[in-house]
Amino acid sequence: MIFIKYILIFFIFAIFIVIGNSYSKKYSVREKELKEILNILNVIKAKIKFTGQGIHEIFEQICIINQDNIGNMFKMANEFMEEECASASFEKAADLLEKNSSLNKEDIEAIKSFSKMLGNTDIEGQVSQIELVENLIKKQIEQATEEKRKNSKLYKTLGVTAGLTITIILI
Repeated sequence: MIFIKYILIFFIFAIFIVIGNSYSKKYSVREKELKEILNILNVIKAKIKFTGQGIHEIFEQICIINQDNIGNMFKMANEFMEEECASASFEKAADLLEKNSSLNKEDIEAIKSFSKMLGNTDIEGQVSQIELVENLIKKQIEQATEEKRKNSKLYKTLGVTAGLTITIILI
């Protein structure tokens, strides 16, 4: 009987550690997703500038290359473009991304600012808009890195501490 009690206490302790680690992982995932968006923006800028491909074709290629949340956003935007304009489609897809990713509201707003001139201006206007969004995303990456540095360790420690506290109480 006492053996089962100690096994249950160990599992409770392990659960708190896992919870703390999952909260801390959100900060790493957010930083990774922002860096991925920055890379995709560079690809889009190069394709617009040098190949002259349309937004629809570029988004299709990005969907094939990226199979994660960010790639899914471009896939959804591409699907929405069949019914709506490019900017409205991208904003709709960015709204859906907010629910399925670790990005916060500020990140999503920076991403949505990409859609403002999407498909509405000439090549140089779109390239300059992408460069503006790249600068916004770089600032968000710096902020995400700082938050990760501060909060990641905090949540891991908090998980261990809470687990130890409950363990001591139960013993």
